[in-house]
Amino acid sequence: MTFQQFDYEKQSPDEALFVLQQQGKDINLFDYHEIPYFLRGNVYVTNGYRAYLPVRMCIKSLFVWSNETINIWTHLLGFLVFSFLFLYNNIVVLPHIKGATIADHMVFSALLIGFQICLLCSTGYHLFNCHSEKIFHRWFSLDLAGISLGLCSCYIPAVYYAYYCHVGLQTLYLVGVGILTTITLTLQFHPRFLSSVWATRRLLLFCCLVAYGVVPSVHWAYLSGGWDQPVVQIFIPKVIVMYVLGVLALVFYALKVPERYFPGKMNFIGSSHQWWHVLILAAFYWWYRSNLIYLDYRSTNQCTDPRQISAVNVL
Repeated sequence: MTFQQFDYEKQSPDEALFVLQQQGKDINLFDYHEIPYFLRGNVYVTNGYRAYLPVRMCIKSLFVWSNETINIWTHLLGFLVFSFLFLYNNIVVLPHIKGATIADHMVFSALLIGFQICLLCSTGYHLFNCHSEKIFHRWFSLDLAGISLGLCSCYIPAVYYAYYCHVGLQTLYLVGVGILTTITLTLQFHPRFLSSVWATRRLLLFCCLVAYGVVPSVHWAYLSGGWDQPVVQIFIPKVIVMYVLGVLALVFYALKVPERYFPGKMNFIGSSHQWWHVLILAAFYWWYRSNLIYLDYRSTNQCTDPRQISAVNVL
C-alpha cells in the first residue's frame, strides 16, 4: 500500500500520524495527549513532542526547537568535549606528568571512554526515541547500558590511585567494579528489564551501583589515618561533591521538579530532565578534574605512610 492510497479513517491515529510525518517535509510537534503511550513519561511537560519520525527526520530534528533539543545538545556537546579531552589527555597532559606510565593512560582512557559512551548513548536515545516503539526500546536499553558504563568507569581511576600502594585491595575493588558492571549489563537482557514493572528494580540497581563507591572511599580514609589527615581532608570532599551532584540530579529526575509546580511552563527550557543532563555533565567533569589531582598526587608522592605527607604536596 502506498502512502497516497492510505485511508486515514480506517487506521489508528498513531498510524495516520506516522504516515503524515513520512510525507511531510516539516517536523510537527504534538501535545502530551496526542503522542503514543511509549513516549509519555512526564505529564508536566505538556507540549513540544516529536512522534513517528523516520531516521532522516530524527536527524533533521537536531535543528528543530522541541522539548528534547536541550537534552540532545547537552550530551552531544558533552560527548565532543570528552572526546577532545581523551585526545588531549593522552597526547598533551599525561606525557608531561613526571612518572606517568602506560597504566595511567589506560585508567584515564577507561574513564573518558566510559563518559563518551554514556553521553553518546544518551544523545542517541533522545534523538531517535520518537522514531517508533521498537527503536524507542532499543535506544532506551542502550541509554541504560551507557549509564552503567559511565558509572563504573568512574571507579577505575579512583580505586587505582586510592589503593596505589595497596595492590591487593586495589585488585579486590577493581574486580568488584567489573562484577557490578557485568551484572548490570547482563540484567538488561531480561525481557522485563525495560518494563514499568521493573522501574523500581532498575532504580535500586543503579542506586547500588552508585552506593558501592562509599565502601572503598571510607576504607581508604581509614587506611590513610582518618579525617585528621590532610590528604583525607582534600580528597574526601571531592568524593562528597561528586555524590552531591549525583543525588541532586536524581532528585530533579525522580521528583520531576520544577515542572511539577509549573505544568506546561517549562516544556522547552528548565525541565527536570534537562537539569539531570546538566548536573551529570558537571559531575563527569568534576570527577575528571579530581582524578587529575589524584594522578598528580601519586606522581609526586611515593608509597609511604600518607599521614607523613603534607597537604602542600597534594595541592
